Amino acid sequence: MMTNTVELDAPGDVALADRMKAGRAQIVAELRKRIVGQEDVLDLVLLTLLVGGNSLIVGVPGLAKTLLIATLAKVVDLGFNRIQFTPDLMPSDITGTDIINEDAATGRRQMVFAPGPIFANIVLADEINRTPPKTQSALLEAMQEHRVTIQGRTYDLAEPFYVFATQNPIELEGTYPLPEAQLDRFMFHIVIEHPPEDEEYEVVRTTTSLQDPQFARPVNGEDLLAFQRLVRRVPVAEAVMRYALNIVRTSRPKAANAPDSVKKWVAFGASVRAAQYLVLGAKARALTSGRYHVSFDDIRALAHPVLRHRVLTNFRAESEGVSTDTIIDELLNAVAVPRSGM
Repeated sequence: MMTNTVELDAPGDVALADRMKAGRAQIVAELRKRIVGQEDVLDLVLLTLLVGGNSLIVGVPGLAKTLLIATLAKVVDLGFNRIQFTPDLMPSDITGTDIINEDAATGRRQMVFAPGPIFANIVLADEINRTPPKTQSALLEAMQEHRVTIQGRTYDLAEPFYVFATQNPIELEGTYPLPEAQLDRFMFHIVIEHPPEDEEYEVVRTTTSLQDPQFARPVNGEDLLAFQRLVRRVPVAEAVMRYALNIVRTSRPKAANAPDSVKKWVAFGASVRAAQYLVLGAKARALTSGRYHVSFDDIRALAHPVLRHRVLTNFRAESEGVSTDTIIDELLNAVAVPRSGM
């Protein structure tokens, strides 16, 4: 079976991989000082960091979406800005704008750029669907290119750079659906649910008593950039990569091997970016599990968060109450895992 020519067998690579695995565990331990439960959510948020992507977190109010990302920024010692999206928010409120600055000594006036809140390492776009598409699109260039263009001038954003957006799935009045082009920029669509009773009890107990946790900072921005470079060097067997691609291609109704469920319920399938994020996320998952290769299980484990915002259902699916997660389950059943290989 063919694999990438890159091998992570140099002492420096092995040491960095061990550092990445240990760093992830230390970050989780620090987050546990404030965040109760939500193991799957933490896993996906940390994979986002290690790959260098952006993620959309969807859940009802009160589930600590904002608290999670704000605490994460403290633990990894990165600059953090929260933007509360509202219907009257303008693109310049996010990216910044030129203002007139007067020199007190000479009285001379000149235009000076005043950076907006997008100029941070971690940006939380809170309730992103509450602002019109024009303002939502102000994030597009930043998310993809890590830069912003304002009045013809381009400004680079400091690395590492991440956008985490939150969305309320139940209150739809006064909201604006995210354009598909913007949704596709998010690596994961993370669903956060109400915790089990024991965890919810612990949340109530801890948040109604005095709390002043002190956080260690086991990982910093330079570490994260090194981890991101290492992730991209993880070898992937050709069969594993083709398996990821087959899942994505099979999600498209016009594909020759698309199952009946896709042809019946899907309007548009996943883009090529879905396959890219499946592979990148699987690489990071493998490393944090102590492995130097990607398995088919790594791909399958990330199929739902990678695909659920990229597989667009049609009216028939909505009328029959068929969810995107159900369609992804059908996809995973339809695309056979190769018998030989990893």
